[in-house]
Amino acid sequence: MTGPAVTVVIPARNEAERLPAVLGAIGATVRSRCEVLVVVDAPDDPTVAAVRRHAPAGLSVRCLVGGYGPGPAQAIRYGLDRARGRVAVVTMADGSDDVGQIDALAALVDAGAVVAAASRYAPGGRQVGGPAVKRALSRLAGRSLRLLAGTGTSDATNSFKAYSTAFVREVGIETTRGFAVGIELTAKAHRLRRPVAELPTTWVDRRPGESAFRLIAWLPEYLRWYRRCFGPPLGPRSGGAAREGRPGPAAGEAVPRAGEAVPRAGEAVPRAGEALQ
Repeated sequence: MTGPAVTVVIPARNEAERLPAVLGAIGATVRSRCEVLVVVDAPDDPTVAAVRRHAPAGLSVRCLVGGYGPGPAQAIRYGLDRARGRVAVVTMADGSDDVGQIDALAALVDAGAVVAAASRYAPGGRQVGGPAVKRALSRLAGRSLRLLAGTGTSDATNSFKAYSTAFVREVGIETTRGFAVGIELTAKAHRLRRPVAELPTTWVDRRPGESAFRLIAWLPEYLRWYRRCFGPPLGPRSGGAAREGRPGPAAGEAVPRAGEAVPRAGEAVPRAGEALQ
């Protein structure tokens, strides 16, 4: 059987209420051969039961317990490492992203981009709601990077992006906290002079009243990759995946290449790194 063309990676934590609607929208709008990997931190997360109950018929949905550590960055890394599609799309479990654009983002990658961003700040894009400070910082970062560094997108910080799976495995991911994976891969693509594309999107805040403390905690990671968007072109080996101290698969653990099958978990109680059926 032909494998998926697109892998959708969804980091999730306690998203039993919101995720079913997101899965339903993916099933209704995505026309590419698609698999969905929902990555949680622990097997007792209520998201797991929601996936079992609400996965749309005909859509390949698997729930994985991340094996790289807790938090969204590690969940995204874990899912991307297990993507079988030639294109991987990261989207959120809370419904803030327009998953009806997954096919369009994947098409930009198929056309040659290694990163395709859904941009809130491109002409025609918009952001509805969200903390004012977060909105201002995100807009400033995205537009300044496009204007001053020429990153190819006005929304480097948005997590809703499509990637060439081969590119991700070539350059690796170093981010371990927060949602800075998107700006990291944009910075690496830009410095390596690989194509970056974007399309306008509408992002809708689904978490009214959420604390901004995590933004403060994660800000250094964003600033690290903001700075690394500037500088001369890098050679083909400069963005390689091998990073000293970078957490990754356990010894002997195979990470599939794009197009390869991902082993399913056995009947034992799932542990970190196993699939939840």
